[in-house]
Amino acid sequence: MKHFLLAFLSVMSFTVFAQQMDFESYDPPSTLVVPENPKSHAKFPFIDVHSHHWRMAEMDLGKLIGEMDSLNMQVIVNLSGRGGEHLVGIMENVNKSVHKPRIINFTNIELRSIDEPDWTSETVKQIEFDYKTGARGLKIYKSQGMTNVDSKGERIRIDDPRIGPVFEKCGELGIPVLIHSADPKSFWEPMDSLNERWLELKTHSRRKRGPNDPAPWETIIEEQHNIFRAHPNTNFIAAHMGWYPNNLGKLGELLDEMPNMYVEIGAVIAELGRQPRAANRFFEKYQDRVLFGKDSYKPEEYPTYFRVLESDDEYFPYYKRYHAFWKMYGLALPDEILKKLYYKNAIKLIPGIDASMFPE
Repeated sequence: MKHFLLAFLSVMSFTVFAQQMDFESYDPPSTLVVPENPKSHAKFPFIDVHSHHWRMAEMDLGKLIGEMDSLNMQVIVNLSGRGGEHLVGIMENVNKSVHKPRIINFTNIELRSIDEPDWTSETVKQIEFDYKTGARGLKIYKSQGMTNVDSKGERIRIDDPRIGPVFEKCGELGIPVLIHSADPKSFWEPMDSLNERWLELKTHSRRKRGPNDPAPWETIIEEQHNIFRAHPNTNFIAAHMGWYPNNLGKLGELLDEMPNMYVEIGAVIAELGRQPRAANRFFEKYQDRVLFGKDSYKPEEYPTYFRVLESDDEYFPYYKRYHAFWKMYGLALPDEILKKLYYKNAIKLIPGIDASMFPE
């Protein structure tokens, strides 16, 4: 009788566990048997327009180039140039290297002293100095519009008029502005069973925002679009597809409206991979407006991008479940679209890239 009760309790315990399993714990391997074509490197040499290398002034560039070679990455764009003397140090390290043609640096601006009367004129001078030093673009971080505040503690809007001349100077110099504004819209929504980013918000609680923290999502995104409209002679690259990778119809409308707006695919490949037919239609129509970007520089993660873009594989996972608990499908993009995504569009937008390093 004792053994019977123990067996019964064991079965009941297992049943209760199965019924109460946490969402995070439920991750069964697929039983689907389909062709698999993982990609270790890109089909064509590519340019990563969204990468961060904070210590490029001191780093071993040979090691970086070796990793790039393994992926077929021909040029990397370091968005963390910082500007001024720090950029000078970066360019000294790059210029003395035999790998100089394969590294492009962008500069950045600081907003701490935006209330100073000469902030605008001095920042414009900095952009000119950084361009002469070697910077070939400006990166605006998401802190602008989110966490940067002025001397009164007020949020510095993305479209603050004091920054306008800086964007104008970029257009005059012929360099693009790559801008990251806000985060996925779900971060501003209630953290409940209807929030698709629930798992990410649970594992990364600092990403959760209230509806007005620091402003509504729609407000921050509209401020970004305001500067695109206000500076038509400056090319802007919206990071992370402008946070509309899950609404390609709306993103298409924005691209139609603003011919100086481009996008890159950093950190949103999982969104494209779950809508292969819609994504293919988008790439077909806007093939001249999308660039390859990755954001976090982790060589082991690039192959997932290649597989989504190049293969016709079905139902395979993303590498971060808290970003995407769903499975993805390959887009099998045509070669000409791949070439534009991988390098042609970047060569068109970013000065200083040697086109001879790439196929016709």
